[in-house]
Amino acid sequence: MGADDKFSNKAEEMKGRAKEAVGDATDNEQWQAEGRAERAKADIKQAGEKVKDAFKSDK
Repeated sequence: MGADDKFSNKAEEMKGRAKEAVGDATDNEQWQAEGRAERAKADIKQAGEKVKDAFKSDK
């Protein structure tokens, strides 16, 4: 996984966490849902990059 990919995925995850936290604090269900969705999207990207790295290291 490239450093740029790691950074952007982590940034997306943190953005989702922040949005979800603001949604929790303001009782805004839309922001809560958007935050959870952004975190899930970042987690999927990170998992995909880890799989790519595993196959690259096997060669």
